[in-house]
Amino acid sequence: MTQITAARKLIWVQTKMSLREPLGLFFTLLFAPLLLLMIGAIFGNDPVPEFGGQRHLDMRTPTYAAIVIGVVGLIGIPVETVGRREMGALRRFRATPLRPLTYIAADVFVNFIMVMLGILLLFLVARLVFQVQFSGNIILLLAGICLSTLAFLALGYLLASLIPTVSAATVVGNVLIIPMLFLSGITVPLELMPEAVQNIARFSPLTCVATLLRGLWFDEPVSAYLFEIAILGGVLIGATLLAAWRFRWE
Repeated sequence: MTQITAARKLIWVQTKMSLREPLGLFFTLLFAPLLLLMIGAIFGNDPVPEFGGQRHLDMRTPTYAAIVIGVVGLIGIPVETVGRREMGALRRFRATPLRPLTYIAADVFVNFIMVMLGILLLFLVARLVFQVQFSGNIILLLAGICLSTLAFLALGYLLASLIPTVSAATVVGNVLIIPMLFLSGITVPLELMPEAVQNIARFSPLTCVATLLRGLWFDEPVSAYLFEIAILGGVLIGATLLAAWRFRWE
């Protein structure tokens, strides 16, 4: 069996495993669209002075995509990977002719596609239910989503390489994601926070995702977001190298 054939079968198996996890499936595909529906039902999509007159959900929708990315990267991947390690599944994979890189590539691919589906569903709900307007370049927005997703997937595998148990992975993931959500402008607009908090929040990877995607959503120049791109690029490279060095199969 070639590695390509093995990768195809592994992708199919891991996709079915992902679809059988109700909690993970909910937070990947449904949580952000449901949150959008709830916020839209409460506040509508009227212009907001704090957003420079932009409509409420037009500003919120791209930042909600960051929720999908953050939850999968900081909670989904660590819990899933550590769980497989605890059950001995990773050790059995390593004992097969399947190369470690093939397994990791297949796992990254499945999680990447799941994130893309979650974000696509979010955008469809925003457009069909609330007529949210997109004024950016779809190619640039897609590139921003891909960079953000890969950076957080790398963070997820880094956490999985360091955390010993599923319970610890759940705790660490929540300890990381909750402050990031509050400091990213997703829950409370950054513009309403004290300047000192804004300066600290700028360095959070999830803040960089939300800021970058919102800017690209409104067709702002990429050059205005070089800081966020640099942070996410650094996270992607650094976390990938550290995860490759520290990854444990058992």
